[in-house]
Amino acid sequence: MGWVLLGAGLLLAIYTLLRHGLRRVPPLRARPTLRGRTAIVTGGSGGIGAATALELARCGARVVLAARSIPRGEAAARRIRTETGNAEVLFMHLDLASLRSVRAFASAFLRQEPHLHLLINNAGVSAGGTTEDGYSLPFQVNHLGHFLLTQLLLERLQSCAPSRVVIVASRAHCAGRLRLDTLGRPPPGPLSTFQDYCDSKLANVLHARELATRLQGTEVTCYAVHPGFVNTELFRHAPLWLKPLFLPLVWLFFSDAAEGARTSVHCATHDGLERFSGRYFADCRLQEPWPPARDDRLALALWEASERLVGLAGAGGSLSPAPAAVVQ
Repeated sequence: MGWVLLGAGLLLAIYTLLRHGLRRVPPLRARPTLRGRTAIVTGGSGGIGAATALELARCGARVVLAARSIPRGEAAARRIRTETGNAEVLFMHLDLASLRSVRAFASAFLRQEPHLHLLINNAGVSAGGTTEDGYSLPFQVNHLGHFLLTQLLLERLQSCAPSRVVIVASRAHCAGRLRLDTLGRPPPGPLSTFQDYCDSKLANVLHARELATRLQGTEVTCYAVHPGFVNTELFRHAPLWLKPLFLPLVWLFFSDAAEGARTSVHCATHDGLERFSGRYFADCRLQEPWPPARDDRLALALWEASERLVGLAGAGGSLSPAPAAVVQ
């Protein structure tokens, strides 16, 4: 019996060392004051989004949880209000898999809310499928829906400047390959869904880069962030055969949602980041993304293609590129 207990103790010690020694978790920072500031967090009903919304509410911000599930969104808003004592936390319906829903959300928000200082484009999916608009589910939810949402809210962000846009990307962008002639369609091959997810994350990083270029001089800044490998519901649609293999990796290497939210909160609130607009952050630190994510010509081409796909090409409200503007 003694050997069994000793063995169990050793296994627990090894597990603890591996879990806390191999994961890099950004340090906790002093909480800023955000009273009088309004934030939108997409995907705010759970995971990293709910953790981000919780932290912004603790800082005193008025927080709008924008999510697809009405019961989960309303429950998350109630939970955050109770936990923080901040009564200014509310839910609004947003389904990024529907461009019609994105437009309805933006219209309702602009009617109801006079201010917007922080837009956290956090929601994401990894499952395959096709949206009502005819685009692949990961690419529309992760990129196109957020692209349209940002454009529709940009005038309000500019009128409330200084303001910030945070786009939750992923280190998976390093495997992304954007095919502009078939943008929005699932890529071919046996790993189509995984490739589609990686492509959408590359689009996230490039979106932040081109947006920063176009927003120079406006006091609206934007940042792409890698939240780390986080144990959320993002991969809940993984095949059943893969989950037993995946679970030990999740236990050992993945952060929890609160830890995964730290880089988003850092880029949303930390002073002195303005000169890094358009750049990529991980572990609350500036990082260099993969070379294709630093390609300004690809960023511009993606922007123009995205405008066409969401129906903004030639729209009067679209941002024009700033001449000779380069994100380093």
